[in-house]
Amino acid sequence: MASRSAEIIRTFLAATRAHIVRNRVKILDAGFLLVLLSVASLLAFEIDIFQSADLVSPQEKTIELDEVFVLSTLVMCGMLFYTWRRARQHKRENIERLAAEAEVMNLALQDPLTGLPNRRQFDGALRAALRTVPTAPEAHAIFMLDLNGFKKVNDIHGHPIGDQVLIHVGARLLRAARASDLVARLGGDEFAILASNIAGAEGATSIALRVIESLSAPIVVDGIRHQVGAAIGVAISPQDGITAEELMRKSDVALYRAKAERKSAVRFYEERMDISLHERDELERALLSGLERGEFVLKFQPSRAADDRIVGFEALPRWRHPRHGEIEPERFLPVAEELGVLAELSEGLLRDACKAASTWPRDVRLSFNLPRALLGDASFGLRILATLAESGVTPHRLDLEIDEGALIRDTEAAQALLGPLRSAGVSIVADNFGTGYSDLQNLNRLKLDGIKIDRSFIAAMTHDRQAAVIVKALIGIGQGLDLVVAADGVENAAQRAVLAAQGCFNGQGELHGDGLDADAAMALFSGEAQLVG
Repeated sequence: MASRSAEIIRTFLAATRAHIVRNRVKILDAGFLLVLLSVASLLAFEIDIFQSADLVSPQEKTIELDEVFVLSTLVMCGMLFYTWRRARQHKRENIERLAAEAEVMNLALQDPLTGLPNRRQFDGALRAALRTVPTAPEAHAIFMLDLNGFKKVNDIHGHPIGDQVLIHVGARLLRAARASDLVARLGGDEFAILASNIAGAEGATSIALRVIESLSAPIVVDGIRHQVGAAIGVAISPQDGITAEELMRKSDVALYRAKAERKSAVRFYEERMDISLHERDELERALLSGLERGEFVLKFQPSRAADDRIVGFEALPRWRHPRHGEIEPERFLPVAEELGVLAELSEGLLRDACKAASTWPRDVRLSFNLPRALLGDASFGLRILATLAESGVTPHRLDLEIDEGALIRDTEAAQALLGPLRSAGVSIVADNFGTGYSDLQNLNRLKLDGIKIDRSFIAAMTHDRQAAVIVKALIGIGQGLDLVVAADGVENAAQRAVLAAQGCFNGQGELHGDGLDADAAMALFSGEAQLVG
């Protein structure tokens, strides 16, 4: 009971103290006025009463009319002063309140990091712009931007440096856009531009190209150069829609296609993009169930030497979709990556490939493609070795093929993943060799075991002199680095003859046999007396 009473007293004292602090100016003014009036009253009494107390009669010992007038005047002056003070304080509080409301509204509509309008202000401006439908050929355009390379800045240099990069990006976008355009940061590394009354698609293209150009130069923060680009999706009103929701969705669809370029690119919304997006959505929903039902299988494409002897098989993954039929890995591997099951899918396919390879002759090699997205997963290399050990296939029989561009772009990650594999005996082969990324210094650092010349050069070399020269040069590079050189996409005897003349005797393609299932691949060895294992 005592503690309850003490709590009530403390609450009362705290409330009283807060009230006094909140109204301290009023209390001070009222106290000052009360003291002033008290002093004036005492003076009046003292002059007329106390100093002449022995000389006046009792009837005269009262406040005279002039004294009442003086006191009333003092009271009115005091009240006037008090009212003036209150009015002045109220005006000051109103000014402060309006300033605070303006600041709150500003913060509600502005990105605090870059100072650009935020998503809320962008949405409001878009809806306001769409109330007026421009007359042809003018149009309104929405640009959705997503930065390329920004995640790497955050991961390596930290978020404070990333924030500085975003501030620089915002400033560059403002310079690239027109003075009448609205540039906004929607969050993270997402930006948007609203351009009203532009000259149709041509005007939108000009703005988009200026944006890409403005981000082409590296951003320097603390003496470090950061290279970022932008994927840009564009939707135009009224062609692509007349509502904010529709235009935002369609510009997002276009942005999704632009991001697939993996470099600075601009994509305008097209109707077929919606179809592709719906197909992609269907694939995403079907992939997980397909993984559980075992719909992902392998085909084995033979590689042959000059004497037509089979020296290996490349395991080619396929998805046997119940409705769409056989789906190529180029379509389903990116979906698996986004769903976070790429490693699980690849490990399962490798297990199936090793199971098939365990039945082949010991000198026949297995080639398996490592998706570029797994190049940064150093633990996946250990899982490859575990899968080989489980199947009984020795590491020396596995050729791990990796896209040459991925090897060059992520050399450090490749070394971390591939080092233990090479030490165990796995051969590393640069796939799609010659497609524009070749860097002899990096290739030498990676200590490759082989290269596979891209099929586009093989297809063109018999009728294109420049392609023939490139193939010859690529074979020379491989031989100079003491690598095993193979050609992909060999379709006829003429191509095989040209390659053999240049010193490349290993190849795969239509001439050497199409993809086979495991049983058909094994059947190719029927009648051979080689041991298996």
